[in-house]
Amino acid sequence: MPRPRRLSPARAALLGPALDRFQRGYDAAARIGFDPVELPRRYRDPGDAELVGLLAAALAYGRADLFKPQLEKVLAAMGPEPARFAAALAERPEAGPFAAFRYRFNRPEDVAALVAAAGWLRREHGSLGARFAALLGEEQGSGEALRRALARFGRELREAPPVAGLLRRRGRRGLAHLLPDAALPGACKRWNLYLRWMVRGPDAVDLGLWRGVSPAVLCIPLDTHVARIARYLGLTDRSDLTWRTAAEITANLRLLDPADPVRFDFALCHLGMSGACPARRDPQKCAACPLREHCRAKARGAGRQPDCGFRSTP
Repeated sequence: MPRPRRLSPARAALLGPALDRFQRGYDAAARIGFDPVELPRRYRDPGDAELVGLLAAALAYGRADLFKPQLEKVLAAMGPEPARFAAALAERPEAGPFAAFRYRFNRPEDVAALVAAAGWLRREHGSLGARFAALLGEEQGSGEALRRALARFGRELREAPPVAGLLRRRGRRGLAHLLPDAALPGACKRWNLYLRWMVRGPDAVDLGLWRGVSPAVLCIPLDTHVARIARYLGLTDRSDLTWRTAAEITANLRLLDPADPVRFDFALCHLGMSGACPARRDPQKCAACPLREHCRAKARGAGRQPDCGFRSTP
């Protein structure tokens, strides 16, 4: 097994200010409409926002222009007070309100189970944030406290009492995909995205609602865009989309900003999503990139970069 890549002090001293300038100068407002964080940002009530954030993160797989219209159907069915709707659904579970929902292999019963489970957990603990903070506190001092807390949080939602009846005929596979098990090797990008939204900020992107959790403990939401750019910047040499890779990238970002290591995530992810940093090297785009002087791929020839070959682990 290769040793984890760690930035040298000299490299960190150069890369840190460059990423800071890049992140602070990034036009986040121009990209919010392409990101699922747009949806929880609509809600002023913290209970509504944390619930909608969970739904938006859980369904944020595939292309945003495909899953966001389906999320809009879910939100329309829940009305202007999603948290109150979820509480009622936890008392009387039914999938009917989401009959119009279809996204890839997820069906109305899966969404109903997720909403009802969140409503039940909020009723039991006051808020989703309060429960996660409590679980994280219980895991402090153990190895991988964040990951262990996430695994327990997901399990409590998947096993919430309203779930069984809703999924009696459907089966639990769809809900397991929406709420992946953080104990497995996968990077849990959507879980870490949800935590970033809820814990960081408030700022132009993230909501900063869960004050009981420090941004310092977060792990970067690892997708193909972030993974590719992280390799270009020398934050990892790994070629898989696993928690181990996400943790290695985060550890190096923590050298640059110990208090808030994932604050660079939105800008880096959208640098890739927007096509400004494409998977196939484009000399014109590379020349315009604000991070070009720190990119390990800048001197390579045209064509597909060898850094792009990431393997996803479920």
